[in-house]
Amino acid sequence: MAEATLHRTPLYAEHVALNAKIVPFAGYEMPVQYPAGITAEHQAVRNAAGLFDVSHMGEFIVRGERALDFVQHITTNDASKIEVGQAQYSTLCNENGFLLDDLLVYRFPDRYMLVVNGSNRDKDWAWVSRFAGDFGVELEDRTDDIALLALQGPRAQAILARLTDHDLESIRYYRFAEGTVDGIPMVISRTGYTGEDGFELYVGADEAPALWRRLLEVGKEDGLLPTGLGCRDSLRLEMGYALYGNDLDEARTPLEAGLAWVTKLDKGDFVGSDALRRQKEEGVKVRLAGFKLRERGFPRHGYAVEFNGERSGEVTSGTMSPTLGYGVGLAYVPVAAAKPGMEIGIVIRDRAVPAEVVRPPFHTGGTVRS
Repeated sequence: MAEATLHRTPLYAEHVALNAKIVPFAGYEMPVQYPAGITAEHQAVRNAAGLFDVSHMGEFIVRGERALDFVQHITTNDASKIEVGQAQYSTLCNENGFLLDDLLVYRFPDRYMLVVNGSNRDKDWAWVSRFAGDFGVELEDRTDDIALLALQGPRAQAILARLTDHDLESIRYYRFAEGTVDGIPMVISRTGYTGEDGFELYVGADEAPALWRRLLEVGKEDGLLPTGLGCRDSLRLEMGYALYGNDLDEARTPLEAGLAWVTKLDKGDFVGSDALRRQKEEGVKVRLAGFKLRERGFPRHGYAVEFNGERSGEVTSGTMSPTLGYGVGLAYVPVAAAKPGMEIGIVIRDRAVPAEVVRPPFHTGGTVRS
């Protein structure tokens, strides 16, 4: 069978011009690293700033009198709590309570925007479209029209301030505003996936390349680097942030994945709520837990986990933390093993390397706004 054609983001030519290493990711040709290397890019975000292309993410617009009812029905969090100008982390589940995706929900004065994982765009679009008629809402897939740049790091605000008159200080964590950057209208958001302060810029696809170049230009003196998927993964993992396809998938529920805090079973019925209520009553058997190695080693996705001498799970994400200097990761383990302080073993080269279960984040020195 012929391989599916990979898409390219509006910034593909910029990555090629910067000699990025391009790899397939979420159906796109994406930069995994630039010549500076993953470790240098990681350190730039922790100490200065990095600029990511995350335009593979999907953006769905929801309009209509019952837009809130629709969002409440398809997502697990309580969308009625979202204020205009606020974003909310949530999940999509099927009728059996299994995770279809995790996403962000943005509330505008006249619409909602659902930001989904790029690898799930088609699946998610088909899923949410099933329910649109029940609520009389209008859905629009704007993914191809919108580019998304993420400027992350302790110098992010100072860099962005050189290109906008908007009061960036007024955009609190998980808030957003509509404004202009370098004269270009866009949505300026402050969520982030790295543990550092920063902004996400939702901009028209045609205007993204010029914005990318301008940000790199004005941020050069601050140490801003173009940054790829490699350091994005190590940065999010140091924070214990889950990645769909690794730590979240359709074999898991949000209660098993440690996402009970975005699963509001008391808000009323929603897709999957009955199944999730039953699971909560019966008690989950496994849970996603964070761990750190007590000895040197590199935990990787798929490595077996031992508890009380028995194979009891597997690593879903793992890395040698560039910031901390030891191995950290996430794994599904029996509930009895998921408590902080418990000892488990990560099987590396046929040996169970001792590890301690810890509650993320692993790295606690970030500048992310709370």
